[in-house]
Amino acid sequence: MRILVLSDIHANLTALDAALRHVQGRWDKLVCLGDLVGYGPDPNEVIARLQELGAVTIRGNHDKVCCGLEEPEGFNPVARTAALWTRDRLTAQNREYLRDLPPGPLAVDGISIVHGALQDEDEYVFTSAQALEGLLDASTPLTFFGHTHVQGGFWLRANRVDVLHLSPNPGQELENLPVEPGAQYLLNPGSVGQSRDGDARAGFAIADLAGQRVEFWRIPYDIEAVQQRMTAAGLPEPLIQRLATGR
Repeated sequence: MRILVLSDIHANLTALDAALRHVQGRWDKLVCLGDLVGYGPDPNEVIARLQELGAVTIRGNHDKVCCGLEEPEGFNPVARTAALWTRDRLTAQNREYLRDLPPGPLAVDGISIVHGALQDEDEYVFTSAQALEGLLDASTPLTFFGHTHVQGGFWLRANRVDVLHLSPNPGQELENLPVEPGAQYLLNPGSVGQSRDGDARAGFAIADLAGQRVEFWRIPYDIEAVQQRMTAAGLPEPLIQRLATGR
């Protein structure tokens, strides 16, 4: 079983389609860790694409706000503007789809998926100390989380938590992580649609369960085309500019 793990697409259909084209035929099942929408110009199109592919999807914090389950009081002004723009443009059917998405954690074919932390779907996990509780509580050796838009993760072995720097170098597209028996992993596939780790390429992962490894991918896409659509839509300029820097 090879599971394609996507997260934080953020209404960026161009990045999503570039990722899907690059690994076409290399995966058996698709999961999405939430934040399908928000920030980007293609909310309805991204939802439609994931539905077409039969993705097993959980909700993210932007999904909850954009469909009206929550209000954006905790968002910064730029994120709030984009969320309300998205809310106005989602079809009634897609708003209902987002409302019905389950929270994480969710077990899927031997892995676990969550948007933020295992204990709180809206909590960010940046440090080993933040990761420890999730590593101890995880029900499967492999747990995938999103929310931070930073590819990498943590592992627990011999009662010690270590940071895993797993993003491919700029001249590479793939980094492999062998899965060691007895270890626990908390892994972030990166953001498909709005990276924040300094690499503007689309980030995602494939969990190769039979091969006992996780593949971390970075794929270029037409950022300028997305920026042009965002400008035409009147989305905030900081969101447009950050696509090119990955920050």
